[in-house]
Amino acid sequence: MIRFENFCFGYKPGALLYRNLQLSLESGKIYGLLGKNGAGKSTLLKNLTGLLYPSSGQVSVNGFNPSGRKPSFLQTIYFIPEEVHVPALTINSYVALWAPFYPGFSREMLDNYLDKLDVKTDHKLNKLSFGQQKKFIIAFALACNTNVLIMDEPTNGLDIPSKKRFRKLISSSMHEDRLIFISTHQTRDLENLIDQVIIVDNGELLLNAPVDIIGQKLSFKIVEESYAAQAVLYEEENMYGRAVVTANIAGGESRINLEQLFNAATENPEMVKAIFKN
Repeated sequence: MIRFENFCFGYKPGALLYRNLQLSLESGKIYGLLGKNGAGKSTLLKNLTGLLYPSSGQVSVNGFNPSGRKPSFLQTIYFIPEEVHVPALTINSYVALWAPFYPGFSREMLDNYLDKLDVKTDHKLNKLSFGQQKKFIIAFALACNTNVLIMDEPTNGLDIPSKKRFRKLISSSMHEDRLIFISTHQTRDLENLIDQVIIVDNGELLLNAPVDIIGQKLSFKIVEESYAAQAVLYEEENMYGRAVVTANIAGGESRINLEQLFNAATENPEMVKAIFKN
């Protein structure tokens, strides 16, 4: 459904951020794109939507070249940028203006999502708080029923109860024909939500693996003292002792911690890549 083939991109001539990226994403999954600020997450998403163009290589979404920005392509995807901007329109006026572009749009679903996200207003959207505006856009995006939904830092601006409702809505809206691609640097917001983890750093793909495979390949545990039994990919002190991430040589499936996984991949990228090559 989404393909990057020999994808190269740079904002300046001769200074590439991405070099020959190979990445495929399939329907029926929620993908989490993790990276530091400035790591290239938003750049990747904007190339998927045709807002940026590759320097070389190919990008394909639903069989379309996004750079063409054809209406037949745009009605199959919805992109929520990190900073949302809403016009001085009421909800009904906004729906009347934008819903016709999306053949699968459901007003019933929109009202349901707005209720679950606690967005209730007769005022114009630009008068709402940033968090309320963002929740409206999330609800509208889900109600459009596109088979590709791309979100850049969707939980920024949401309070803790709203983040919980967001995760429930995303999970309940999934089906085998939909692909959801969520970019964030707030790893805890995607805990128990995503099916596959993609980590990038400075334009380099460090990890692309399903959650269950990560749990089989890596071990996340708490030890009482410094852990020297095998190579440690990442360790930190917490209130329970010392949290360590190592290769999983004991067998079984370890429960992953996204924040520790991210730190392991960015601090010891070559060791992590070597583990996942096997």
